[in-house]
Amino acid sequence: MVLEDYIREYSERTPGSRVMYQRAVKVMPGGVSHNMRYFAPYPIYIKETAGSKIKDLDGNEYIDLWMGHYTHILGHQPEAIAGMVREAVNRGTHWGFVNHYQVELAEKISQIVPCAEMMKFGVSGTEATMYAVRLARAYTGRKTILKARGGWHGANSELSKAVHEPMDVPESAGILPQAVQYTETFSYNDLEGTIAAIRKAGDDLAGIIIEGVGQLFIPPKPGYLETVRNEIQKAGALFILDEVITGLRLSLQGVQGRFNVKPDLCTMGKVLGGGMNISLVAGKKEILGLASPTSGLPKGQGVLMGGGTFSCMPLAMLASLAMVGHLEANAAAIYPALEKKGRRVREGMEKAMHATGINAKCTGIGSLFTVCFPKDDTALNNIEAVESSTDVKKRDQEFRIRMMNKGIYTVYGGGALSMAHTDEDIDRIINAAGETGREMAAKL
Repeated sequence: MVLEDYIREYSERTPGSRVMYQRAVKVMPGGVSHNMRYFAPYPIYIKETAGSKIKDLDGNEYIDLWMGHYTHILGHQPEAIAGMVREAVNRGTHWGFVNHYQVELAEKISQIVPCAEMMKFGVSGTEATMYAVRLARAYTGRKTILKARGGWHGANSELSKAVHEPMDVPESAGILPQAVQYTETFSYNDLEGTIAAIRKAGDDLAGIIIEGVGQLFIPPKPGYLETVRNEIQKAGALFILDEVITGLRLSLQGVQGRFNVKPDLCTMGKVLGGGMNISLVAGKKEILGLASPTSGLPKGQGVLMGGGTFSCMPLAMLASLAMVGHLEANAAAIYPALEKKGRRVREGMEKAMHATGINAKCTGIGSLFTVCFPKDDTALNNIEAVESSTDVKKRDQEFRIRMMNKGIYTVYGGGALSMAHTDEDIDRIINAAGETGREMAAKL
């Protein structure tokens, strides 16, 4: 088989990663433990990180736009967090007991996040959304949950439905049909269709779970979230806002602050942890109270929320306290700066690609962005439109590898900017997009 020129260049640049991958596939399926970290022909293996940069086993340096699964809003190893983590390690990484740090963190979050009257901490976004759905069903006594087609809420069974095209095909073997029997779907940003789904569920609707900013960072149409929330409340169901990605990133109050929409429950993670594993479910006191060990509810009426062995470990609580405290103290500088960086990279990349004759569209909001290659004039209002009307393979294979060959690491054609990304970094990203566009155009 004749290798594409960009694949050949990538392979020549990364022999160390190729050898490591050959070892990895012998002990892990596909060589990875998280499928998002695989891409063909093999992923790079990282040995160092600092600020906006990562370095692979072969010494190649990249401007990182993955940023720890969109976690590192301040960049890799920011001193504001790293110093606290070094100090925390000396106190013990994991105790398995309640500690005052978790109380301080919960108090701080309740002051910042509009819906957070009470909360429970965990260690992953997947478990947070699982528990949020469980709470909604317990509180309402109803079964049906609505989720957006293309919405990703982690790999828990009840929400692993209609994530990627074709939407009507099961997402995974091993998930029983009964697990998603009461999970129904709607199209994000389609207000009429969403309201119809709410009304179709009728008196059995427990709640809707929705990412305030859709997968691939597609912002909501004006009024969409507010109207959906109001319709859900009329139906006597719960509005669950999944802010695992957007919490503390789109604003200090996340989507809730940016779009002035207050949910009954929200989930958070990523930025919140300051680089450590953390998640939470937060919301109304009467809802979270169902999971209290002091509720006095008989078995089968209270809500089981385990939290996990490593929930509230001091290392994570202290890192989170440092992150939240830093963002709160510097919000007036951080969020406008991130907004400016995001707008500049979206406009710059799209313009650079267009100048080469490549039809590209850069979606996104705040510090988040994605490059798409449209096949027609379909409006990219949700992931269904992106997956059916853009060249996903070109984005995830050719564009990605060509950008990596120029020292830019993207995921889904883009990623997340941080405070560590400089104007020079953004210039390099835009210039690399233009060079990539010229290479792609030369093949047409």
